[in-house]
Amino acid sequence: MADTVLYEVNDGLATITLNRPEAMNAMNTEAKVALRDAAREAAADGAVRAILLTAAGERAFCVGQDLKEHIGLLQSQDAGSDAGVMSTVREHYNPIVRALTGAAKPVVAAVNGVAAGAGFGFALAADFRVVADTAAFNTSFAGVALTADSGISWTLPRVVGASRAADLLLFPRSISAQQAFEWGIANRLVPQAELRAEAEKTARSLAEGPTLAYAALKESLAYGLSHSLDESLEKEDELQTRAGASQDHRIAVQAFVNKEKPAYLGR
Repeated sequence: MADTVLYEVNDGLATITLNRPEAMNAMNTEAKVALRDAAREAAADGAVRAILLTAAGERAFCVGQDLKEHIGLLQSQDAGSDAGVMSTVREHYNPIVRALTGAAKPVVAAVNGVAAGAGFGFALAADFRVVADTAAFNTSFAGVALTADSGISWTLPRVVGASRAADLLLFPRSISAQQAFEWGIANRLVPQAELRAEAEKTARSLAEGPTLAYAALKESLAYGLSHSLDESLEKEDELQTRAGASQDHRIAVQAFVNKEKPAYLGR
C-alpha cells in the first residue's frame, strides 16, 4: 500500500489514514489508488469488524482533488494526450464510496480539519462522523466549475435535506464544525486534541458489537431511503429473520438474561 495512505488492522479495527498532510491530504492519483484499494480490502476482510477513516495532520481531513496534478493533466489533454482526466470519478471516487457505503460493517470518519469536495464526500460515505471543533466542510465543486462527485449528490441531501444540499452545492462555502453538528453532518463534536482517541473509542466499540446486526442496519437504512413502506417492511422481515438466526443474537439474549456483557462473534 502506498505511503500516501496508511492501512493497518488491529483487533478487528481497520484504520485507513490519508497521509499527505503537507498537501492538506489532497488526492493525487497515487493517493486515490491507495485509498480505493485500502477501502476495498477493509470491506472484504472478514477479520475486519469496523473501519476508521482518518487523516494525518490537523489542518485538513481531505481537500479533494489535487488541483496541481489536475491542471497538469488538463494541459496534457489540451496538448493532445489521452489523459482521461475525468475518468478518475469512475476509476477512483466511485469505487471508494461504494466500498465505504457498501461495507458490511460500520465505518467511522474522524474529521480532523477541512473536508472539501471529494473529502466531504468521503466523510459523508461513513456511517458515523466524529468531528474536531476546528474542522470545516465545503462542497467546493461549483467553485472550480464542476458538478458533484464522490457520492455527494446522494449522501448530502439525505443528511441535510434537499434544500440545504442545493444551497451548499450552488454556493460553495466553508461551514463550521458547530454548524455541521447542528445540521447532522457531524454526529459527535469534540475538541481537536481529543479527536483521535474519541474516534478510536467509537470505532472499537462498534468493532466489538454485533457486526451482523450493524450490516443489516446499514442495508435496511439504504433500502428504506429509496423504497416504499410496504417494500421496506418486507426488507425488515427478511433482515430480521437473518439476524434472529445468528449466533450473535443468541449470545446477546443469553448475556442479557445472565446480566453479562455479550462477547459477539460476528456470525
